[in-house]
Amino acid sequence: MLKDRLQNDLKTAMKGGDKSRATVLNMLRSAILYAEVAANAREKGLPEDDILKVLAKEAKQRQDSADTYEKAGEFERRDKELSEKAIVEEYLPTQLSDEELAREIDAVIKEHGPLGPQTMGRIIGAAKVRIGSKAEGSRIAAYVKQAMDKEIDQ
Repeated sequence: MLKDRLQNDLKTAMKGGDKSRATVLNMLRSAILYAEVAANAREKGLPEDDILKVLAKEAKQRQDSADTYEKAGEFERRDKELSEKAIVEEYLPTQLSDEELAREIDAVIKEHGPLGPQTMGRIIGAAKVRIGSKAEGSRIAAYVKQAMDKEIDQ
């Protein structure tokens, strides 16, 4: 179970004196605990899919912060955020390649009918459910928009 793996890795990092890794792992544990309390699931815990969503959100927050720091010229802080993101990503499933993402979204479009401005949101939502945490929502939305633009141009 992912939560147990995080706990064991946290213990290993603390015993090994890896303070930065221990800090990130402890923060992840806290984020999961907060999500459990918010979902009123403290007794039984969150399902793995929900834990993955929490971790994906944490990774995205670090990427957003890194982007902000880069724009501000704070390269040390950017690098710190990116190294934290790398630790978080160790616990996430491998991200789909562009080709795999395209295949998955094309299949969703075929299942849910023609792609147009009225159906775009429904198709993005269905693609997010199908793909889960194997691709960021922004990548999914960008590909669906690109596919719609291609269809309009034809």
